[in-house]
This record gives sequence, C-alpha cells and structure tokens, in this order.
Amino acid sequence: MTYIEKIDEMRDELRALYKAAPEATRGFNALSKTVKETGVLSVKEKEYIALGMSVALRCEPCINFHVEALMKAGGSREELADVLAMAIQMGGGPGLMYAGHALAAWDELVATAATE
Repeated sequence: MTYIEKIDEMRDELRALYKAAPEATRGFNALSKTVKETGVLSVKEKEYIALGMSVALRCEPCINFHVEALMKAGGSREELADVLAMAIQMGGGPGLMYAGHALAAWDELVATAATE
C-alpha cells in the first residue's frame, strides 16, 4: 500500500469516526484549528513539532498527515531531515525506523505532486 493510499484510507476511517462520535471529533478539530491559527510559531514550525512527536510516538497515520501538512506549509526535504534527525535522537532505534517512514512518505508525495 502506498503512503497516498494509507492517507486516503485513514481519511475514510476518520469520516466514519466523525459520524460515530461527532461531539468528540468536533472538539478535537476545534482544538487543532485553534492551536494552528494562534501563537507565535508558524504553521510550518508547528507541523515540524507535530511530525517529530509523531515519529517519537510511532504513529504512522500521524506521520503521514503531518508530512502532507508540512508540504502544504512550505517545508523542505532538508528541513524535514533535520527534524527527523532530532526525532531519531529522542526516540532511539524505533524513532529511526519511523523516521524512515516519514521520509518515504515525503518522497512519494513529492513524486506524485510532480506528475499531477
């Protein structure tokens, strides 16, 4: 399964969750929107933090979504690699493995965007 397919599948699963638990998911979405739109850090900087945490916490769906969000926020592959290096340092061996997922997701999304 490609990373794009994984992202699409997770979005489908989340749509079902939104219908099953609308109040909780609305609350989470409101929190996410507020956090991204307020404060002194840029959306890109906040996405780097979220991605680093996603790698350290080993949440592949989170990694995929935050890699995609980073691309939309103007992140670069070089900046991504720097964040992944920090996540590896914080997460040890498991962080190294999930950092590999994040980089592969980035490369796939870039390649796909180039062909669209």
